[in-house]
Amino acid sequence: MTRVLVVEDNPQLVRALVINLQARHYGVDAAPDGATALRLAAARQPDVVLLDLGLPDMDGIDLIKGLGGWTRVPILVLSARQSSGEKVSALDAGADDYITKPFSMDELLARLRAAVRRTEDIPLAAETSLIETDDFTIDLLAKKAVRGGRDVRLTPTEWHLLEILVTHPGQLISQKQLLQEIWGISQRNKSNYLRVYMAQLRRKLEKDPSHPRYLITEPGMGYRFEA
Repeated sequence: MTRVLVVEDNPQLVRALVINLQARHYGVDAAPDGATALRLAAARQPDVVLLDLGLPDMDGIDLIKGLGGWTRVPILVLSARQSSGEKVSALDAGADDYITKPFSMDELLARLRAAVRRTEDIPLAAETSLIETDDFTIDLLAKKAVRGGRDVRLTPTEWHLLEILVTHPGQLISQKQLLQEIWGISQRNKSNYLRVYMAQLRRKLEKDPSHPRYLITEPGMGYRFEA
């Protein structure tokens, strides 16, 4: 059973989420604040977190960073904050998706399913499991990136994006393809998600992130990996 941790201080919304998720056979735990969320995340090991940014004891951004320090569980933000800056801040902190309130339950469930899929193991042929460059190594079977002899910590979404690119070396992957594959959406206004995550990957893997050698942008079209 997939376990969902709902971090939300609005009891009516929590009730609606719990009812809808349990009806679809998800296991659900709920936390009204950040401290409870951290305790439940450690004790219950959820498969995905639904997180409101406006918590009574801490900002949701701080909770995202707190969770990201020790777990790679995907985090979906549910927030009434609609500015582009707020969304980028949440994604930059390690969130995997951002859903603006009010939202439809169908959309939320679709995004939730996509987040869970991103964490599932994908069987790979042995000859494609290890990608080595002069600056870093990607082990697709172990789901591990190593740079300078040290493991690079990647969120599930960063990993999924990297995995798509490195398994298609030299091939242009369009923004639409990536949005559909990773988030299950293809709206053009979500392309800022890709910019944020590519910037994160470059900071973690490229020797000179401002002049990338491996993770290349084709302006207006998409991205490609050059081995």
